[in-house]
Amino acid sequence: MPLNRDANPSAEDLPDPIWLPDPATTERTHIAAAMKARGFDSYEQLYDWSVAEPEEFWAYVIETLNIQFGRPLQSVLDLRSSPTSPDWLPGASLNIAESCFTSVAGTCAVIEGSPDGSRREFTYAQLRRLANRVARGLVAQGTQPGQAVAVFMPMTAESVAIYLGIILAGCTVVSIADSFSAEEVRSRLRIGRARAVFTVRSVRRGDRELPVYERVINADGPMAIIADAVTTSDASLSDIPLLRDGDILLSELLSNDASDIAVHATADVATNILFSSGTTGEPKAIVWDHTTPIKAAADGHFHHDIHAGDVVAWPTNLGWMMGPWLIYATLINKGTIALYNGAPADAAFGPFVQAVGVNMLGVVPSMVRRWRETGSLESVDLSTIRLFSSTGECSNPHDMRWLSEVAGGRPIIEYCGGTEVGGGYITSTLVQPNLPAMFSSPALGSSLVILDEQGRTADIGEVFLVPPAMGLSRRLVNRDHHEVYYADVPTDPGGRVLRRHGDQMQRLPSIQHDNSHTETTGLQPRSGGYYRALGRADDTMNLGGIKVGTSEIERTVADIPGIREVAAVAVLPPEGGPDQLVIFAATAVETAVQAEELQRQMQQLIKSRLNPLFRIHKVVLVDQLPRTASNKIMRRTLRDAWLQRGKD
Repeated sequence: MPLNRDANPSAEDLPDPIWLPDPATTERTHIAAAMKARGFDSYEQLYDWSVAEPEEFWAYVIETLNIQFGRPLQSVLDLRSSPTSPDWLPGASLNIAESCFTSVAGTCAVIEGSPDGSRREFTYAQLRRLANRVARGLVAQGTQPGQAVAVFMPMTAESVAIYLGIILAGCTVVSIADSFSAEEVRSRLRIGRARAVFTVRSVRRGDRELPVYERVINADGPMAIIADAVTTSDASLSDIPLLRDGDILLSELLSNDASDIAVHATADVATNILFSSGTTGEPKAIVWDHTTPIKAAADGHFHHDIHAGDVVAWPTNLGWMMGPWLIYATLINKGTIALYNGAPADAAFGPFVQAVGVNMLGVVPSMVRRWRETGSLESVDLSTIRLFSSTGECSNPHDMRWLSEVAGGRPIIEYCGGTEVGGGYITSTLVQPNLPAMFSSPALGSSLVILDEQGRTADIGEVFLVPPAMGLSRRLVNRDHHEVYYADVPTDPGGRVLRRHGDQMQRLPSIQHDNSHTETTGLQPRSGGYYRALGRADDTMNLGGIKVGTSEIERTVADIPGIREVAAVAVLPPEGGPDQLVIFAATAVETAVQAEELQRQMQQLIKSRLNPLFRIHKVVLVDQLPRTASNKIMRRTLRDAWLQRGKD
């Protein structure tokens, strides 16, 4: 739907809902439970309380999630320093990994499936034993609390146990996606100062076997611990060739002592170093501490409505924040993590989702587009799914409507945040009408302001976050945190300190919907305003004197038949002048379309749906778009390739 930047947004700009809250769904939500516990009769009241009284709200969250402490919690928040440097959980000590093991010991914690249909299951007791053995093995190797240990391997049951074991030992995980090159691995190991790295021999992607351990060697990495799949009986993997002296197998590291171990620390002690995409220069190293997982688990609890026993699947990796998020949001909420040892585009992924009874399925919009093109989900029984969640890039409303329909009309939680947020700052809920590719609320405990270029509040502009909010990063390893997030940021009209985030967002009005279920539940979960993501502020371009987000252009042309994925890039000509719009398009194999014809079709759509002044300079056909480990399009790589092409 086109955006008219010269008019105030109206309800007519909103797409039709794909799902409306019903009494049965609303009544069983964690949001409804919180509203009842606090005596609120609307979601707005709950949200307002969550941001107006952060100490009370997060105390409620901590109690509800049963967060475990070593030294008891005395208070939740001390703001005597400043909102930009909050002291969370002052005086208390904890190890957040302990809070991942409060479920019944014999229930399933992780279920892992492969394309061949084979599956493995780990109970909470088995996962905790393996994590304890990892922790005690690291201690026996001389690893000290506070030291860093990297994880460079796919998302498996072992990697979940390893991740938690490192934290139980009081150490910091350095997260590295298994798709990174040796040079990218080298920089992350250096920045994180990892003294050891857990890895695997290789990963299989379709018909290809991609080396992983070899890249650790080429990166001159520290001691490698080869953690290829082991069973709970620890079968030997002695046939794995070790390429360097000092490298060991996971079976050699594991302690025979599986008794509980947890090094407690103050809440601000680092548990994880995660990296920005790193598409230019040195990647930004973001620190998670013992409070960040509480934010992730809170979002899983309220906005993704994860209940004890729910099966949660989200194709991801520990190198991207959604890997740790999946661990904490699922395990702290006593759910089951469902892991698939293959690509979500595989024909066997849908049958895996059906076989294990996934209740909440996380997606990336480009993944949904692929499923829609191939029809791979249409023959799968998705009746166990209660909801989807979408993050990572701007959603296409047509794809999201299709996804909801193929699962029988399930809601889709749009979820946007970042590594430096510890989860989402804006999201959807199960107590408000669900609109495709739209957010219905800032996340509970989070507040945002949209400012235009003059620093005035606006319905379209750049998002700034309002501290304090649990989950917001408090330091970076290799940058000045204040400089990155707070320097030269204006205050809002009320004088509040703001934090730079960089997303562009459009705010739209609320819609009216049937509240007939109020009599059944006693609740009034009224809807507030809606929001549409417009991409990153640094993904904007100036076309004909008008600023436009890349996602607006991409959303406009993405529905042309035969297009698999598309990226709009602004290129400044070598001779200077206004931005030129270059669109890179990957088409379906069976589609034989010339770039000139595709450009004609795209130009017509942009003219009719967006703005007749926006002119396409060139359409370039590519086999696939380059993406980061977190599946985000690397527009700068495309831009650089185009500029180099002009020089050649």
